Amino acid sequence: MIYGVLLAAGQSRRMGSPKPLLIWQGQPLVRHIATVALASHLAGLTVVLGAEATSVRQALGDLRSRVHVVECAAFATGQAASLICGLASLPTEATGAVIMLVDQPLVTPGFINQLMTTFAAHPEADAIVPRYQGQHGHPVLLAATLFAAVATLEGDTGARVLLRKPTTRVHWLDVADPAVCIDLDTPEGYQAFVQG
Repeated sequence: MIYGVLLAAGQSRRMGSPKPLLIWQGQPLVRHIATVALASHLAGLTVVLGAEATSVRQALGDLRSRVHVVECAAFATGQAASLICGLASLPTEATGAVIMLVDQPLVTPGFINQLMTTFAAHPEADAIVPRYQGQHGHPVLLAATLFAAVATLEGDTGARVLLRKPTTRVHWLDVADPAVCIDLDTPEGYQAFVQG
């Protein structure tokens, strides 16, 4: 079974305000992305909180009863801690996890399903990674075969360091949609998308 892990614990330093609380299409970004994940075929969704945890939890609104929320005490050490926390919270029957970032509002339920379908067709893969015009994107699907290695990560690297290892079996999913490479990192970038 494939679960989703939504990383919403970061400090949003470049943005200057909490990314999960930015308004996207009339709702907080964390709620928008959780809604997208819940509309896919994922077996469940874990939302990892850290910075501004109370406000972000409240921003989920009525979705709180439909998602599993975990707080990462070590969120300030970087994305690796949040990723480890999210994966550790998954049920033992999880065969993989789609790792979603809270600053990627253009990802669709259909794309999440495409990641899962690709994994079903390539069960030997340790990861399914989208690629747009040669650029690595998100979300990625990590197979359970990588969970133990993820647990050894530190800092702000996420799983990138593992995906670069020659022993990691990465299946690249080439896509025509740049959404997998678009994230909201700065106030200017956010305003550009909102004003669209």
